[in-house]
Amino acid sequence: MKQLEIEFKTLLTETDYHYFCNFYHLNEPDFHTQTNVYFDTPTQDLRQKHCGLRIRQYADRGEITLKTPQEIGLLETTDSLTLTETQRLIEQKVLPTTGAVAQELARLEIEISQLTILTSLTTKRAEFVIAEGLLALDESWYNQEHDYELELEVADAQIGKQAFEHYLHTHAITYRPAENKIVRATKAK
Repeated sequence: MKQLEIEFKTLLTETDYHYFCNFYHLNEPDFHTQTNVYFDTPTQDLRQKHCGLRIRQYADRGEITLKTPQEIGLLETTDSLTLTETQRLIEQKVLPTTGAVAQELARLEIEISQLTILTSLTTKRAEFVIAEGLLALDESWYNQEHDYELELEVADAQIGKQAFEHYLHTHAITYRPAENKIVRATKAK
């Protein structure tokens, strides 16, 4: 499956995070946990191409996603995995050699056999649709780090940017630049 991802994000303080939990009346059942395991070659070939590759494990399934830069946003190429497949791939530190992600890696001239685990990050996420787009409220743990983040996924970059800025202003949230999770987790390693 291929999908264009256009999102805006900000790091949150713990106080801001709890404000949104209260504002949206979020409780434990509204959250799910996901663990991202990030891959690259020893010479960081994907990073040099501004790409990111992860296996994401949920409680009941998984997926492998390759993110590649586009003129606007990122193209997400994703293959679904069963929970058993996900656990086996992570345990064996390997990636599938077939599927849409493998095809895209071949197009990028990335040898699957050279890919290795860089790091991982676990997120507790609440995700739901609001007027501005798809909102994700995240609490993440990685390499002794712990942070909070708000992401807004939109269909149109220009309209979405204005909506995001207005949303932050409406909620009196100071914008704090948030690098992609793979970058934060890798830097903290």
